[in-house]
Order: sequence, then C-alpha cells, then structure tokens
Amino acid sequence: MKHAQHSKKAIALRYQPDKDAAPTILAKGKGIAADRMIETAKQHHIPIEENHSLSELLVQLNINEQIPEELYKAVAEVFAFIYQTDKKFKEQSK
Repeated sequence: MKHAQHSKKAIALRYQPDKDAAPTILAKGKGIAADRMIETAKQHHIPIEENHSLSELLVQLNINEQIPEELYKAVAEVFAFIYQTDKKFKEQSK
C-alpha cells in the first residue's frame, strides 16, 4: 500500500494575473496520467519543477480550483523557477 502513496503525481497550474485572482489547477494526474502530462510538457518545452510535498497538497484540489492562500508562497516559488528557466531558455535560443 505504501507504493500507491508514492506514485508519481503531476499538476499543471495556470496563473494569468489579469484574469485569475490566484493560480488555478489546470490539470492533474497520477501514475501513467502523470507520466503523460510530464512527457507532453517536455515536448512543448514547458518547464517542470519537482516538489513532492507541494504536489501532495495540490493533487487534493479540484481542476479549475484556485489554490488556497496558505499555498501562495510555495506556488510563487514554483512560478519564480519557471520564469527564470523560461528566461534562460529564450536567451539561449537567440
């Protein structure tokens, strides 16, 4: 039973400051679905951040649900990582 608790999880977040009051769960998956989400993200050059403790919390939320205020800081760190990674990728592509 322990194995099921540690299966791979993937969560896709969306945050559009002009449209969203807070980051929103766009998609989520476990096991094979998580593998497919990660592979699709890689194919589209979408940055991936691994944070197991945060994913455990986010996977409990519903799709299209905004993240709760107590997770703002942790999710902001993820978006900061994505911004930095995307900026580096664009600079290398020039």
